[in-house]
Amino acid sequence: MVKSGIDLFEKALDKKFHGLKAGLLIHPASVNRKLIYTKEVLLNTKKIKVSAFFGPQHGIFGNTQDNMIEWEGFIDKSTGLPVYSLYGKTRKPTSEMLKDIDILIIDLQDVGARYYTFIWTMALCMESCEGKIPLIVLDRVNPIGGIITEGPLLKKNFTSFVGLHPLPVRHGMTIGEIALYFKDNFYPKVDLTVISLKNWKRKSWFNETGLHWVMPSPNMPTLDTATVYPGMCLLEGTILSEGRGTTRPFEIFGAPFIEPEKLVKRLNEFKLKGVFFRPLYFTPTFNKFSGQLCGGVQIHVIDRKKFKPFKTAVAILLTIKELYPEINIWREPPYEYEFEKLPFDILSGSDRLRKDIEEGKSLKDMEYWWNDELESFRKIREKYLIYD
Repeated sequence: MVKSGIDLFEKALDKKFHGLKAGLLIHPASVNRKLIYTKEVLLNTKKIKVSAFFGPQHGIFGNTQDNMIEWEGFIDKSTGLPVYSLYGKTRKPTSEMLKDIDILIIDLQDVGARYYTFIWTMALCMESCEGKIPLIVLDRVNPIGGIITEGPLLKKNFTSFVGLHPLPVRHGMTIGEIALYFKDNFYPKVDLTVISLKNWKRKSWFNETGLHWVMPSPNMPTLDTATVYPGMCLLEGTILSEGRGTTRPFEIFGAPFIEPEKLVKRLNEFKLKGVFFRPLYFTPTFNKFSGQLCGGVQIHVIDRKKFKPFKTAVAILLTIKELYPEINIWREPPYEYEFEKLPFDILSGSDRLRKDIEEGKSLKDMEYWWNDELESFRKIREKYLIYD
């Protein structure tokens, strides 16, 4: 069985950290292999003393359902300790939050896509702790595997809370490997320790690890969701529903103006591998088009090793622009604390993809340029890979 960093904490923690006051950055999926919350595990260890908790987007309990809903800190009822919000008035720890801790321990389950905000909360913690407080990352598996990479690199002029540093959309790295990459390239003075996974192979998907899936955020209910997310999260940057407010977010998409059968017929002409498009109608209970009947599609992944989520999402957007040219599908800002640039551009990493879609460029030509960008990053990435 695969063991996460939290499962190895007791034996792997360096003696120099013993007895120190610790802050914990956690969320609902911060559990050990027996499903015991990291909060409880570390409150009961004698190796460190927990002094404060920190929570990313959606909070330490995952109670803020939708995206872009801020939450404020509070006092934890069971311990009397402060819980600091890193998705409210600030997105990085302040000196006031850090004043009573000696180390910051991060235990967050990522889902393998650049726009999932937990890695950026980690990056901002590294920035705050640099040269001041040691930081320990308890590594976790990349649920969609550590081999496949896809999508364009983030460009410097398009940084935001869904991307602060160059990464492809599907990065194929664990959160610990990303931390090593960030330290080497952006936060060289941070005192970083990564407690690595045991028995994880890069080719392994989450359901092959023996670990139990816990929702890392409210709209990431299953591994199926994580599988399509590196592409379908792009729809957050459009007026289309990405399926929030349904029981299959990101697997379902649509809008009131879409004719499902017509859309599926055109999508099938792309002959995309590993995916089946099923026409359907749905009514979201919240978020975009709440209470309105939408025509759309459910994405069924029939071969996840051949399925390319980013390419699939771009094919969907190309098709909708072609079928409904009179509709401006691009969502206006603000989005994730960006008030000027279009949400789609900060998600895709530049304005190039949007302009290519608007011009109706071929999917083949677009995939060619983002694969070119991917190739340059693969050489950098290689230096930080911990696992075979």
